[in-house]
Amino acid sequence: MKIIDLHQLFLNSKGVTTDTRSLTPSTLFFALKGENFNANNFAQQALDSGASYCIIDEVQTPMNERFILVDNVLQTLQELANFHRKYLDIPVVALTGSNGKTTTKELINAVLIQQYNTHATQGNYNNHIGVPLTLLQMDKTTEIGIVEMGANHAGEIAQLCEIAAPNYGYITNFGKAHLEGFGSEEGVVKAKSELYDYLKRNKETIFVNIDDKKQDKQIGDYQNIKTFSSEYNSDFTIKLENDSPFLNVKVDDIYIQTQLLGRYNITNIAAAISIGLYFKLELDVIKKGIESYVPKNNRSQVIKQNSNTIIMDAYNANPTSVEAALQNFKAMNGEEKVVILGDMFELGPQSFHEHHAVISMVKDFDFTKAYFVGSHFFNHQKEFPFADFFKNLADVKKHIIATPIKNTLILVKGSRGMALEHLLDVL
Repeated sequence: MKIIDLHQLFLNSKGVTTDTRSLTPSTLFFALKGENFNANNFAQQALDSGASYCIIDEVQTPMNERFILVDNVLQTLQELANFHRKYLDIPVVALTGSNGKTTTKELINAVLIQQYNTHATQGNYNNHIGVPLTLLQMDKTTEIGIVEMGANHAGEIAQLCEIAAPNYGYITNFGKAHLEGFGSEEGVVKAKSELYDYLKRNKETIFVNIDDKKQDKQIGDYQNIKTFSSEYNSDFTIKLENDSPFLNVKVDDIYIQTQLLGRYNITNIAAAISIGLYFKLELDVIKKGIESYVPKNNRSQVIKQNSNTIIMDAYNANPTSVEAALQNFKAMNGEEKVVILGDMFELGPQSFHEHHAVISMVKDFDFTKAYFVGSHFFNHQKEFPFADFFKNLADVKKHIIATPIKNTLILVKGSRGMALEHLLDVL
């Protein structure tokens, strides 16, 4: 079946799904395969549950007239998404980066949705499956698409750009994330810059934080850019007014009081403001959008519980984001401060060194207490007697139950797999 014909079936359906557990009637079921699953085995079940058609790449016995046999289901899903994106012919803003891309995406959406019917990446739908699903969730009522792109290997951003065909792009930063896949910081820069490469090749628009010299260098002499800065001459100027504790920024003579902590969020806010201005929103409208955004999903959430104030930043962690979080926590007011840090994953051969560096930084900051959780941090236990080390989440929970933390400002940060948000039960 040709993609144009499959697209017509899609338009007549109620969307696509890849999971029989969340299947709704009249959807197209794509039978994806992975290392530990093969959804071809559930094709008949999908039809029985109400799917209008099943896209499969393995012959079923018996074959049903509503089975659509293709060479590769994932590739077909991606081709359909790209066809649909071109069919809609709307502006698509793509963003990637080592840190802050989800917060930035949410801020951009909070701004643009004030004036446009937007559709932004939901949850963590930012990979080779999630991006196509995001595009296929857009329809003729969508006026602007906002697509987050994640990657842990070279070539992934380039592939996602070919699928999403963005008109606009922004890279939040280049940091020490997924070093295991990228090999080095230079590998991170090269891989993330695949978004720039696509936009340059297609003469599209790039938004650039010119305060970040790595960004400026990667842009080179490309002219189709819109710049923002807090200190240099640029298209949009956004200045920090204060951060005690929430960030307050100034654009022209308008003050915007955000609900975000940490100076590392300034560029995320500035990008959203700049993109809003580019799309002709008035500043008072942008102000409303920014001020309405409240962090969630364990991303720099401020939680007051019992006698403690907790900065819950346990969605993810890498050396760059941990350093930024610690710097911000150090600057916050509080007589009693405790840091609880979990392992940082996907750092490859540099893991030992990077965990050592984080512990050294915490020691220099001289917080009231420091707890390190996970096997990577535990490797350094003997060298750093100033802190408490725990092999896993269960061990640190037992310790906190035995020796409760009270009247304290607490930073909780770690990689997603550490699930440190479960410490809320005992804080």
